[in-house]
Amino acid sequence: MEEFIYLNELFDCYGDLLNDKQKEYFIDYYQNNLSLAEMATNYDVSRNAIHKQIKRIVEILENYESKLKIISKNNDIMDLIKSLNNDKLLSEIERIIEG
Repeated sequence: MEEFIYLNELFDCYGDLLNDKQKEYFIDYYQNNLSLAEMATNYDVSRNAIHKQIKRIVEILENYESKLKIISKNNDIMDLIKSLNNDKLLSEIERIIEG
């Protein structure tokens, strides 16, 4: 379950850097909960082709995070913010970060 959440977090952060087909595959598999067989039928390709694409998409997203570290830095910042004792400052910073 943790990996599923992490992968969706990666997609939320870096998904716009994927091509349209990669986005569709990721959404169908990780968000729409389609099986590889269902996706293979929908896209008229082999189950193995879908599996390879999903694996490649995960590698791409993980590579972006390993180089840019946006999620890691955001988590570090949020941990620091939560350790602050000033509730007003804390809520203002969280409001800015969460947009």
